[in-house]
Amino acid sequence: MHRFILLLTLSLVAVSARAQQLTQTIRGQVVDNQSKATLPGVNLLVVGSSPLLAASTDENGYYVINDVPIGRISLQASYIGYEPFVVNNLELTSGKELVVNLELAEQIVSMDAVVVHSRENKMETNNEMSTVSTRQFTIEESMRYAGARNDVSRMAQNFAGVRGANDAVNDIIIRGNSPVGLLWRLEGIDIPNPNHFGDLGNTGGPVSMLNNNVLTNSDFMTGAFPAEYGNGLSGVFDLRMRNGNYKKHEFIGQVGLNGFELGAEGPLSKSSKASYLVNYRYSTLGIMSAIGINFGTGTAIPYYQDITWRLNVPTDKAGTFAFFGMAGVSSIDLISSTSEDSVDNIYNNDLDIYDRSKVGLAGFTHQYLINDKSYTRLTLSASATVNSDIVDSISSETFEPVDFYRQDFTQYRLSANFMYKLKLNARHNIQAGVRGDMFVIDLVDSMYRAQLDRYVTLTAFDGNTTLLQAYVQYQYRISEQLAFTVGLHDQYLTLNGSNAIEPRAGLKYAINDVNSVSFGYGLHSMMAPISTYFKTEEVMPGVYITPNDSLDFIKAHHIVLGYDRQLSPTMRFRSEVYYQQLFDVLIDRDSSSYSILNTGSLTFGSPDFLVNQGTGKNYGAEVTLEKFLDKGLYFLFTGSLYQSAYIASDDIERQTAFSGNYVVNFVGGKEFTLFADRTGQKTKKSIVFDTKLTLAGGQRYTPIDLEASILAGETEYDWDRAFEEQFKDYFRWDMRLAFKMDGKHTSQEWAFDVQNITNRQNPLYQRYNPVNQQVNTIYQLGVFPVPQYRITF
Repeated sequence: MHRFILLLTLSLVAVSARAQQLTQTIRGQVVDNQSKATLPGVNLLVVGSSPLLAASTDENGYYVINDVPIGRISLQASYIGYEPFVVNNLELTSGKELVVNLELAEQIVSMDAVVVHSRENKMETNNEMSTVSTRQFTIEESMRYAGARNDVSRMAQNFAGVRGANDAVNDIIIRGNSPVGLLWRLEGIDIPNPNHFGDLGNTGGPVSMLNNNVLTNSDFMTGAFPAEYGNGLSGVFDLRMRNGNYKKHEFIGQVGLNGFELGAEGPLSKSSKASYLVNYRYSTLGIMSAIGINFGTGTAIPYYQDITWRLNVPTDKAGTFAFFGMAGVSSIDLISSTSEDSVDNIYNNDLDIYDRSKVGLAGFTHQYLINDKSYTRLTLSASATVNSDIVDSISSETFEPVDFYRQDFTQYRLSANFMYKLKLNARHNIQAGVRGDMFVIDLVDSMYRAQLDRYVTLTAFDGNTTLLQAYVQYQYRISEQLAFTVGLHDQYLTLNGSNAIEPRAGLKYAINDVNSVSFGYGLHSMMAPISTYFKTEEVMPGVYITPNDSLDFIKAHHIVLGYDRQLSPTMRFRSEVYYQQLFDVLIDRDSSSYSILNTGSLTFGSPDFLVNQGTGKNYGAEVTLEKFLDKGLYFLFTGSLYQSAYIASDDIERQTAFSGNYVVNFVGGKEFTLFADRTGQKTKKSIVFDTKLTLAGGQRYTPIDLEASILAGETEYDWDRAFEEQFKDYFRWDMRLAFKMDGKHTSQEWAFDVQNITNRQNPLYQRYNPVNQQVNTIYQLGVFPVPQYRITF
């Protein structure tokens, strides 16, 4: 009897302990990575679970695993005839169900027995046609990395071959190329600059409009990208939006540097798997400025708000329909005439600037599964970008604003993309597609010329032009170890008949289970920034011509060799060497040091007459050592040595503005679970510490001609010595500390990110001060605290 009572008591204690254990649901869908056909009967299990937590996919490829203890988990998928796959260290919280969609690769040689080898999913890319210079990144990384500010652009600055332009903007310099060469793609559509306060034709800004709460794992490419990507020279951000939870309504609230945020997702109908996802954000910088935090913009306060959404509607026979979009508005006034701290304002240059911008995008996607071997995807979208700027110079005598510059740029883009994918068998895959972008533009800007006592038109165009693209690419998986990809891309600009046919090729060979080598080649072309074509020249009073409307594409050959070694199940080493030969580069028709390859966030203006006669070259070597998150620990070390040079119309070879010569990054962190051995806890608590160190070659600059500046009363550069000078090396150390708490139905996080913790004074550029007739150095951001609170429920 006593023994029975003891056993009953122990059983009740065990049941009670299990009742106290915090659990969550994992759900998702499994498809073939080439044909996107759903895979029924796939076995999925939570690695190391006891008792075993597992499920199988239904006839539509969906699965659900209930009552999974929260924390870091690994999910294993296996299916006869397909390569087994393990996704490691997924974070499962109590405030939100975990949706994990998987794509499995078919085995070339069928095996009688399935042997599962743990592979970190970041070793693979979303785009199976890519063989080199591509890294899949998780959205969690943009939330976790110190200094990233929940921004995928700033997160990417940690990758090999990449550095930022300056602390205040998220421009990306890839292998010494201008940030203008980056292609942004969302849901298969080329999109305009997705940043607040961004200019038409540029790719960066102070705050990203792409909210990482609505994104999913995506690809970042730094060279020799596959044939489906066109109109980009330096790299590609191929971003994907996630679907909302189709079974449960969930919510998120967040406040931090990027703004006050509210998000919601859930099912549209209980009888289908249709879902919605929406996130809204409003800037908090005004409040932070009121409590004394200096953002490097002096007394100016940036205001912005944005909204991002996606509706996903799968059907049984008609395919899957999706509706997505984003919209944002922003404004800032940078006033030197009334600002006592304009000298320390990194954006200002003795000017009164009134900046207004609007960006909107709405799209529709239809993916149709023809059979288990092929599918099509049609995407239609419309976008609008509006930039309005008023710039007044400040008189050095009266310190009053003087008319200087006016801009009203509006661009509407209508885009269509159709793609067909055919999986002949496990070895052979073909993809073909066409895309068109119609630009409807109204561009007007003018500058006041004191000697003429009137405004002179710089750009004037009201009309449209279209960029047409087509591509085909083929992959041959010769064996489990060797894969070959070849493709052809063509693009045509209706404005002037510019045409470029671009071959692409890639090869990847797995020497054994841990070593592989890869090769990639591509010819890549890009339009000039749209306003460049319509820059006007006044040939006589009131008579204007557009001398640049016949400009051809800028082009580059990319060659990349890579080596990968899997040091352990959680650690990877990767190295690449590359060479890029740029040609048909836009330079001044007359002899000068100007080249469009130097266009970035700190360069302004261009000559009136441009020609496609410049050249450039970028070459270097990169290494990456990465420990994937395991047992709470991760780190990423990247190092790059590179040269970036150009030749303009004066026939002198110079370093480009972005030739910093080297960059080294270390980012890492450790997650500590608190009171892990304590039973019966109602909450799960953890502390996360992250850090980032960056050391890079200093910013290149053109020296100021002091005597000429004194005579002119404004900054005059010595362009015969373009980018000859270089500031001292750049160094920054960021730290992030976070406290996480999971309750029964909610998850919360308090985080404090301190950027540039040593308050390092990193020079950014120089300017002439007409008051004291001296050259002043403007520095980047000093110590920069970023608090954040986040709740999901």
